[in-house]
Amino acid sequence: MLRLTQFLKQQETPADLIELVNLLMAACKEIDGKLQDGALAGILGAAETENVQGETQKKLDVIANDILKLTLSNTNLVAGLASEEEDDPVACDPEGKFLVTFDPLDGSSNIDINVSVGTIFSILEAPNDSDPAQQAAYLQSGRKQVAAGYVLYGPSCILVMTTGNGVHMFTLGSNGEFYLTRESVQVPQTTKEFAINMSNQRFWDQPVKDYVADLLQGEEGPLGKRYNMRWIASMVAEVHRILTRGGIFMYPWDSRAPQKPGKLRLMYEGNPMSFLIEQAGGRSVNTQIDIMDVEPEQIHERVSVVLGSKEEVETVLRYHGN
Repeated sequence: MLRLTQFLKQQETPADLIELVNLLMAACKEIDGKLQDGALAGILGAAETENVQGETQKKLDVIANDILKLTLSNTNLVAGLASEEEDDPVACDPEGKFLVTFDPLDGSSNIDINVSVGTIFSILEAPNDSDPAQQAAYLQSGRKQVAAGYVLYGPSCILVMTTGNGVHMFTLGSNGEFYLTRESVQVPQTTKEFAINMSNQRFWDQPVKDYVADLLQGEEGPLGKRYNMRWIASMVAEVHRILTRGGIFMYPWDSRAPQKPGKLRLMYEGNPMSFLIEQAGGRSVNTQIDIMDVEPEQIHERVSVVLGSKEEVETVLRYHGN
């Protein structure tokens, strides 16, 4: 089996990008080790602090963020970083080529019940003469990403990533190396499986209500087939399921915070996951346009998300008149 570095070299990935990916994986292996120790490492429970979005942080949210920030700050490859857990961007090396945005621990509400969580990352090139301590440097559409991926911390520790040459999966071995285990992943074009938080149904926009109502009618409804529903409350786990066997994942706008376009973050979740899904032959939209075509206005911007099997996503667009 090919090791991660060997595979990236075969794909003619630039050496500096390979080095950065390996640094990210070193940080993620450290996070995985903390998770494996669980209560023994004192990582469970809340940190009694809030992030910039006003959400209560888990202890491991803070720990994972600190691990990634320290790792990326100690290399000359990274000009700056932006994290879901940081109020403002963090400048690193002024000569660095790359900017890294990340969600250090997606699905952290699952930590205490030992359900899968993950780290999501996106890599951009730093614009010439930009200030990596300012938001403007990071406000690039998802089309500008040079690499993106996630690490799923579950029964196995799995890296899923793309550099724009397909989506590939790597499994962490007992020797601390990531090995290629699935190459050129493709999302099935059709599906009979959907993921959405049904407890929010009363807050959705009418097209989403109508679509989900039709899903639930099964074979007798206008969509003509029986669907199964899944909900893990971890975007990494939801997307991993879709990349493995197809499906559609939705986190739409709702009326509880009508001034916000959605719940998930464009820079840390929407763009990197959209890059993966599109590279795997699926589609990812905000119910109007492709998410990677959204021009961000600030680093903590939110976005509605509908992603997965292409035909099903396009069905959702039709319910929205698109």
